[in-house]
Amino acid sequence: MTPSEALRLARERDLDLVEVAPKADPPVCRLIDYGKYQYEQTKRQRQARKAQKQVEVKEIRLRPKTSEHDTEVRLKQARKFLESGAKVKVRLRFRGREIQHSDVAMKIMKEFADELADVGEVEVRPNMEGRSLLMIIAPLPNRSQSSKKSSSKPPQKTQEKAAAKAPDAKKTG
Repeated sequence: MTPSEALRLARERDLDLVEVAPKADPPVCRLIDYGKYQYEQTKRQRQARKAQKQVEVKEIRLRPKTSEHDTEVRLKQARKFLESGAKVKVRLRFRGREIQHSDVAMKIMKEFADELADVGEVEVRPNMEGRSLLMIIAPLPNRSQSSKKSSSKPPQKTQEKAAAKAPDAKKTG
């Protein structure tokens, strides 16, 4: 129908004439209540946002001189974050002349990623950003809650240390 007929029909029915496909030949229009249409669109968008899962990014900070025990504590934290489904950003920050020993930092990052290989995979390889070395580890798919049993065991290094300390305690006692 002609545009004037469509407008007349829209006014009679107290609706709006909305152009749906302007590039079609001839252009396609609809008679709708535009206010109601906009309301329903925003409602659908809100529902879609609610359905989306927000990925949380947790940050673990290290230094090249971080002790072995402190690194193990950070590993446990990172493991817990990955098991809960969050990504982990590992930041190794350099101060002063430490930046000259980037090979040590890369070794620390590689060990960190290897320790977490059972619960996460490296998403962004270690790269320099200012005076920091950054790496992002993402949780493995479908493993977020199933691997909690494996994390209850302490790492082997701490068991070896405990075994090494036990004979010393007998000598002094």
